[in-house]
Amino acid sequence: MRVYPSAAPDTIRAETGEASPPGPGEIGVRMRGASINFRDALVARGLFPVAEGLIPLSDGAGEVIAVGMGVTDHAVGDHVVSLFHPTWIDGAIDRARLTESPGGPRDGFACEFVTRPASHFTRAPANLDHAESATLPCAGLTAWRAVVTDGQVKPGATVLIQGTGGVSLFALQFARAAGATVIATSSSDEKLARLRALGADHVINYKRVEKWGEAVVALTNGRGADHVIEVGGPHTLPQSLIAARTGGHVAIIGAVGGFDIDVIPFAIVQAKRLRLQGVTVGSRRDQIDMVAAIEANTIRPVIDSRFPLARLPDALRHLQGGGHVGNICLDI
Repeated sequence: MRVYPSAAPDTIRAETGEASPPGPGEIGVRMRGASINFRDALVARGLFPVAEGLIPLSDGAGEVIAVGMGVTDHAVGDHVVSLFHPTWIDGAIDRARLTESPGGPRDGFACEFVTRPASHFTRAPANLDHAESATLPCAGLTAWRAVVTDGQVKPGATVLIQGTGGVSLFALQFARAAGATVIATSSSDEKLARLRALGADHVINYKRVEKWGEAVVALTNGRGADHVIEVGGPHTLPQSLIAARTGGHVAIIGAVGGFDIDVIPFAIVQAKRLRLQGVTVGSRRDQIDMVAAIEANTIRPVIDSRFPLARLPDALRHLQGGGHVGNICLDI
């Protein structure tokens, strides 16, 4: 599938081509699963600039079918999962390494076969199928970075998550595995019931509780949340800052609520000595650690729905509708 960005996903077309055999340091992968993220919808709508004819989708998983000379990390038959930042190996990231992401600006995984450097993949968790594994490179690793690598969430900490998207639900699962208490917000009572079933200790309907930041403070006996997983953007950030404890950690991840406001309540940030930290997914090292943790804790991603590759435009429309709970996947 290739994308010719416009205001609608109908400009995605199925095209035929051949993957080249792997050269030195490369592997050939039969793609079996992919997942869809908010960013993929931006690409399809032309809001994230990419070249016409790009193969979309940043996240994919599959089976190694060929190995080039010098490859030792992967063998034919291995199940592997892609990396969102394939040249970010470990430690701090250099901005120059943010330009190689699949699904924009590089070709992604809405296809049957790929030939890529072996270092652009890690092994997939043994307890997940291909589509489940494909939820990890963006949504899973973003949550892992926010909760574990950057947040260093400890047992007894309080973590606030927002909504029922893939990042938020992974954050819930990782926080619970770390022994934290989780507070979750949503505008839907039905979704709040799902969040409780998935392990949230407290839930808040932000449509009925306009000052939900104060509600979080009340639930924590006046202290506030130790960690806030902020995915809403400028519209939700002011309440997130109120919800955070003094000295708390706010992981700034996305802006699913829109970008039309661009003001940070500076006085609150300063007075509460908050640590605001942007999250741009994670490194190869992070992904290797996350895969091990998923296996050790038998964590399974929350899958909202699965579509065949030919129905990628329908899957994108489903994402844009906003009614999903968890990840939207493709079986390839």
